[in-house]
Amino acid sequence: MVFSADSKVLVQGITNSLGRVYTPLMLTYGTSILAGVDPGAGGDTVAGVPVFDLVSQALDAVGDVDVSIIVTAPYAALDAALEAIAAGIRQIVMVTDSVPPLDMVRLLRKANATDTLVIGPNSPGVIVPGQVLLGTHPAEFYAPGNVGLISRSGSLTYEVALQLTKAGIGQSIAVGIGGDRIVGSSFQQWLQILDEDDRTDAIVLVGEIGGDSEEVAARYIAEAIDKPVIAYLAGRTAPKGQQMGHAGAIIASQFGDGGKELGTVESKLAAFEAAGVPVGDRPSAIPHLVRQVLQSQNCQKKSTN
Repeated sequence: MVFSADSKVLVQGITNSLGRVYTPLMLTYGTSILAGVDPGAGGDTVAGVPVFDLVSQALDAVGDVDVSIIVTAPYAALDAALEAIAAGIRQIVMVTDSVPPLDMVRLLRKANATDTLVIGPNSPGVIVPGQVLLGTHPAEFYAPGNVGLISRSGSLTYEVALQLTKAGIGQSIAVGIGGDRIVGSSFQQWLQILDEDDRTDAIVLVGEIGGDSEEVAARYIAEAIDKPVIAYLAGRTAPKGQQMGHAGAIIASQFGDGGKELGTVESKLAAFEAAGVPVGDRPSAIPHLVRQVLQSQNCQKKSTN
């Protein structure tokens, strides 16, 4: 797994409102936050965490850091991320939303060149239940277990996690890949990570209307993923052509030769069906589908032993 209880964490933008609210919550969960960075706020503390003006100063004081959580203003996010990469940090969680698209293009070029994992922007971050909280997930909704959860949404991630927890199904990790137009790590990247993760037996993918992320993920599942995947799709009842918050515009491109508009509910459902991925019609349906695939998986294992 990429993140664990041993992950050492830095918070960039720690003295702003998001940083001051969520740093104590992450610390309470057990996250090892060693330092914060905010230019001009060096010498301050937030929930007992020392604040420095520069990332290099923070690392000189506390040693190596594995993860940077960025909660800066949108137009400061690029500089913050590039500063973290320059300091050798290779895992970046961008909670900040509305980062300028061209800034993200520049950041992702640098991230690709340095093998840096970027999550977000506009992401609730990552939680490994019982181990580490990196972002804004409401920790009380989660429980340790063997189901990986990856999502484009924030609140729907929490809702699906809560439904699983109430049903007695814990989670190995929950990742919000981000809701901005251009994001770092993709569904495909996390599907591969979870497919190779020994602690994850099944994967839940939470998608939305707009864009083609779900269609691309469905094709990748069919071609490369061995573990069972269950999906939930938000926006089924939205009027045709309706903007849905950060899900963005429903674009009018054609999906293959099927005549279905890319980004629509119909296109995404057809893609999941073609990939053999069961889709829940509501969050409360997800636990039943997860139980079905896990039971089927256990039966297959017994038959081969």
